[in-house]
Amino acid sequence: MSEQNNILYADELAAACHWSLHMCRGTSLRLIDIEGGANVGMLFYNPENILERYNAPDTLKCQHTFKLTQGNCLYSDMGRIFCSIVEDSVGWHETVCGNSTKAIVAQKWGERRYQEYRNDWQQNGYNSFLVELAKYGLGKRDMAANVNFFSKVEVNDDGDLQYVADNSQAGDYVELRFEMDTLVLLHTCPHPLNPASEYPRKAIRFEIRQAAAMNSDDACLNARDENRRGFENNRIYHLGHGACQHD
Repeated sequence: MSEQNNILYADELAAACHWSLHMCRGTSLRLIDIEGGANVGMLFYNPENILERYNAPDTLKCQHTFKLTQGNCLYSDMGRIFCSIVEDSVGWHETVCGNSTKAIVAQKWGERRYQEYRNDWQQNGYNSFLVELAKYGLGKRDMAANVNFFSKVEVNDDGDLQYVADNSQAGDYVELRFEMDTLVLLHTCPHPLNPASEYPRKAIRFEIRQAAAMNSDDACLNARDENRRGFENNRIYHLGHGACQHD
């Protein structure tokens, strides 16, 4: 199947917007930075058990890394793998800095309310996630540490985290292969450490694709022993889950 023929759905998510969708096991989600400098905050939940959600500390710890890139898996707090990064032209996506908030946005770029500016108002990542969470009966206590795709931070000489500008260029992309059914929340609000003088407005393109089957030589599977255990946890989960389905 050609790369174009395996695209099931494609669209753009405008700057400073939020969305959520149910990704099925065996599909992939490709995120494409249209202009360069995008930030995509993302959270993951198990739609069958919403208490199971993305776990940033376990994701980094078990793969001995501070960044995410091709070959890495994104773990739930049950030791299962929501998705794997199967393609990545960026090389660095961060998962420690969390979200922009209303206070951060107001301090950096002033306050623009929807009542005055309509679609040009300045949204923040935290409230964007809360709006999406509410669609599923969830709230503040269900928030978790999120991934910031396309963004990079590094430690400066004083030991502080510092935002790295121009980490992602126009046309850069990252593709996530979903290893289990997953509720995905995402927004295109600025990274909380972005020092830009004006509120960054960066749209993205996304493509939902039919994923190729995973082989025994899969890079994500074999990147770490921990990943093999994570995929085994998925196998056991799907074995039990499938056995409970009745006509």
